[in-house]
Amino acid sequence: MRVVFTSKIEPSLKEDLERSFPELHLHYHETPESAKADLKKADILFTYGGGLKGGVLEEAQNLQWMMVASAGLDDLPMDWIQKQDLLVTNARGVHQIQMSEFTLHAMLDHARSALSFRKNQDRNIWEKLQVHELYGKSVGILGAGAIGTEIARKSHAFGMEVWGMNSDGRNVENFDYMVSKENLDELLSASDYVINVLPSTPQTDNLIDRSFLDTMKNEGVLINIGRGNTVKEKDLQAALEQGEISHAYLDVFKEEPLPDHHPFWSMEEITITPHVAGDSPYYQARVMPIFKHNLQVFLSGKGQYQNVVDISEGY
Repeated sequence: MRVVFTSKIEPSLKEDLERSFPELHLHYHETPESAKADLKKADILFTYGGGLKGGVLEEAQNLQWMMVASAGLDDLPMDWIQKQDLLVTNARGVHQIQMSEFTLHAMLDHARSALSFRKNQDRNIWEKLQVHELYGKSVGILGAGAIGTEIARKSHAFGMEVWGMNSDGRNVENFDYMVSKENLDELLSASDYVINVLPSTPQTDNLIDRSFLDTMKNEGVLINIGRGNTVKEKDLQAALEQGEISHAYLDVFKEEPLPDHHPFWSMEEITITPHVAGDSPYYQARVMPIFKHNLQVFLSGKGQYQNVVDISEGY
């Protein structure tokens, strides 16, 4: 049984895998391109998802299972995967700590005018600016899964009112109010901060358009840590320029890296980060228990897989 890795794996995690599964042939590569020869005979692929389009997997005819060490599937050759009828699992559930911290950081950054103070420091200006609190503010979270629920829990710790959106508006722990997409306007008009954690699907494509942004409060802040496809970028640019909302924190974009000529770079109303909300020095260590559990199920034929992906739904 051959397992091929197409991303760099920490040495201590390699050693643990080799001790736990001595019967396996483990082939480590740092890119899909360098793994091509081994992929031809691979039974299992461990990947972060990038670099697999363009026919890289065409000769991987023995492949039975793909472990995607991320939550999103945007970079995968979905048509090929469906045709091969592969088992696909992902790393859902390992992002909530770092992504919820990123979100609270963004809200605090805005509330406490951190960017303005940093600019004043660069110019040697001592000036007391107006600052605000998160206490008593409202946050609306699009997506009430593991990440959204952790953001909700931590927002409550700051005394915030928490709204959430899921597919049917059902109640979820840590949320004060829940709505479905059909009632999204209620969340948008009530929230001081709107957090997008939604995956990339046809249903979420360009969800954040001019109508969405017009419904938000004029002083409202958009924080996108979900997927770039959800934002109609020209509509966001216009809404910010015309004062329909006050600021946007964007960690994901339709095109990444964000082109150097993109207008977002020069807008004071936008804070850009390069898709790092989910990054953590502990990321692989959190992914590996899921992989090892599923590997045991795969080899033994006993038990239930964790985080099986519904390819037709895209998550």
